[in-house]
Amino acid sequence: MPISLPQPMRQVTRLCWALLGILFIFSGLVKLNDPVGTAYKLEEYFEVFSGDVPALSWLFDPLHNASRFLSVALSSLEVILGVALLLRWYLRQTLLALLALLVFFAFLTFYSAAFNKVTDCGCFGDFIKLKPWTSFVKDLFLLGLWLVVFFNQKHLRHSFLRGTAALMAMTFASALAIGIGVRALGHLPYFDFLPYKVGNSIPQLMKPAEAPRYRYTFERGGKTLEAEQFPTDSTWQYKSMTVLNPLQSTPAITDFVITDPEGNDITKQVLTGNKLILIVQNTNKADRERFPEFNKLFEEASKSRKHIDVLTITSTAAGKFDSFRHDVNLATPYAFADATVLKSVIRANPGLLVLHNGTVVAKYHYHDIPALYQVEKALQ
Repeated sequence: MPISLPQPMRQVTRLCWALLGILFIFSGLVKLNDPVGTAYKLEEYFEVFSGDVPALSWLFDPLHNASRFLSVALSSLEVILGVALLLRWYLRQTLLALLALLVFFAFLTFYSAAFNKVTDCGCFGDFIKLKPWTSFVKDLFLLGLWLVVFFNQKHLRHSFLRGTAALMAMTFASALAIGIGVRALGHLPYFDFLPYKVGNSIPQLMKPAEAPRYRYTFERGGKTLEAEQFPTDSTWQYKSMTVLNPLQSTPAITDFVITDPEGNDITKQVLTGNKLILIVQNTNKADRERFPEFNKLFEEASKSRKHIDVLTITSTAAGKFDSFRHDVNLATPYAFADATVLKSVIRANPGLLVLHNGTVVAKYHYHDIPALYQVEKALQ
């Protein structure tokens, strides 16, 4: 007669159930913290799929245009399903919906890893960076948790809330998740995990934290020698070199380069003194209604005793941007930077960046344009 061990299996099932629910809620909230960044990642995926499968461009192009809506919708769904799982609300249906998300995410991460298309899945936003294969293994782990929970639902029969109480709890969780995402979509992220967050010194982050250290491999007569210094015996033949501290010896910021309309590098000048910088990532999608307020602020800043230099930085081509700035009566000097860099600098188009000797002292979304005294206070 086989021995039944229900108690250990019940404990394992409940552990997997709790982990699965918590991880989905955590993943969704991290994405909802920065839905614009999540939208950028979705756009990257849709661009890849549209290029790799041209016959389906009719599907991926509209999805690309709806990336911000999908960012909030999918991230909110992760939170909602995670809460439903922890409450054991319609458990079987919730698990099937979670399976659909898991399969979708597993496909994305496997495609990224196998074909080296998207180097960071964005699974946990910019809070935790995962390489493609690591992301895929993470999804397999979640699928493993799901399998344990799905095939042992008998240990999770008790629902914590039922009827009207459960419906109210789920309505509240849904409204809260969607509200968090929608607000972050119209303002800056609640928590900034990018190198250009307030308080960071851009010049400092453009330098490595420490000098690189290397391990060298040498061979002689079929033998291998590994050392951090070249051997004094010249009979050893050099074969390869490995960096021992790649993260510490690589600057956090490697691509912050600003050029003027003549193509001259003015990065050093931008990172010196007090600067009020308008970032216009793309003139096609820039909100034009806010420019009267911007122009008023720039005019006041030019008269400030804080000696604030005003500058606009864009990734748009010179001719197109020149036409744009005349349309919105933008009278500031302007310069150029890479589009990806500007998306990392601020999640707003347009947005304001306030620098003091290259240190980020304030950032503002175009929905939150400050008064001059707020800019001056940040520069104190």
